[in-house]
Amino acid sequence: MSLQSLIAACSAASLLALSPLAQAAPTPAATPAPAASAAAVPLTPMQTLLATVPPPKLDARAWLVVDLTSGQILAEQDAHAQEAPASLTKLMTAYLTFKALKEGTIKRNQMVTESKEAWQTGGSRMFIDPRVPVSVNDLLLGMIVQSGNDAAMTLAQTVAGSTSAFVSMMNRQAQQWGLKGTHFMDPTGLPDPGHYTTAYDLSVIATHIIRDFPADYARYFKVKEFTYNHITQPNRVNLLFTDPSVDGMKTGYTAEAGYCMITSAQREFPNGPRRLLTVVMGTPTEHARGQESQVLLNWAYQNFDDIVLASPGKPVLTATVWKGTADKAELGSAAPVVISLPRGMGKDIQTKVVRPDPLVAPLQAGQRIGQLDVSLSGKPLATYPLQVLKAVPEAGLFGRAWDSLRLMIK
Repeated sequence: MSLQSLIAACSAASLLALSPLAQAAPTPAATPAPAASAAAVPLTPMQTLLATVPPPKLDARAWLVVDLTSGQILAEQDAHAQEAPASLTKLMTAYLTFKALKEGTIKRNQMVTESKEAWQTGGSRMFIDPRVPVSVNDLLLGMIVQSGNDAAMTLAQTVAGSTSAFVSMMNRQAQQWGLKGTHFMDPTGLPDPGHYTTAYDLSVIATHIIRDFPADYARYFKVKEFTYNHITQPNRVNLLFTDPSVDGMKTGYTAEAGYCMITSAQREFPNGPRRLLTVVMGTPTEHARGQESQVLLNWAYQNFDDIVLASPGKPVLTATVWKGTADKAELGSAAPVVISLPRGMGKDIQTKVVRPDPLVAPLQAGQRIGQLDVSLSGKPLATYPLQVLKAVPEAGLFGRAWDSLRLMIK
């Protein structure tokens, strides 16, 4: 099956309707394994292809750029090196707060009182008055927009009952996501020898926020300034003010960590929106973290194309089914299937559906049946799982007997 026939099966309207936030969840088989050490881990065919585009030279200790639409890492440098995350830590604090809001254990309009521990926390502040209750909503704005350590501590204690219990939640969540380079000691990111993470692990946390809580991401991370207690502070993600495609994420700074920034941007293209995420750690100045993040975004948008192989719920192949109430089954994907390639190479890829034959009912909706193999110039590139889009129940006794006879003749 050619790429052209696959794309023809998906209407132009459906391609343009693809949600970039839904696409933030990468198809596992399509995501290249990150190269922790090029010398120790052989590059996958996809990584080898992407590496043909020379990456920019950035004044940063570690960095990474991910295409969230395809789920592919486009380029990285020392992305698995352990670094002090500074206030980038607050992304995990935000994630667990959003999770608590979704589960109903806390409320957005819930009023809470700052503890003495939170009030005494140093570093950047929201300037909460411990005598005046503050809403969870304002605390989220104070933590995300103003990077308030007092807000982060108060949220942690509100969600978990104590700072130590919340830190346990942070580390448990990191373990569930398989973040082997991460360990948290507090909800804020203040310096501590036992508090560290990696650019790659931070990209996973950021992606989960965008994917799992898209409404909360849109509500808080794009806010350019917030006023609390008569004090107005701007969002430190300076690209929010200079690049209209950037709609969030977070900055951080300590003397140990240097200047750090995570950004996410969405730009429109003929085949649909494309969302990128950049992580830049350890730049020498505040200006540099914004400049290098912008360079990385522009480089990734300009040098790679996203090719849509299948739209969610749209069949990639209609296959014959035996012994079922229907004689055809639609195979496709519940999530968008998108591949990132160096610019101009999309026309040279080939696709092939590999599936069992014969297909025999019953088939359940969502049941994995076969895969979509993608190759470039005859060389395997990536594999994406396919599933049954609509169930095909088993036929009655006569129908099964008749198809059994037909299969014998076949």
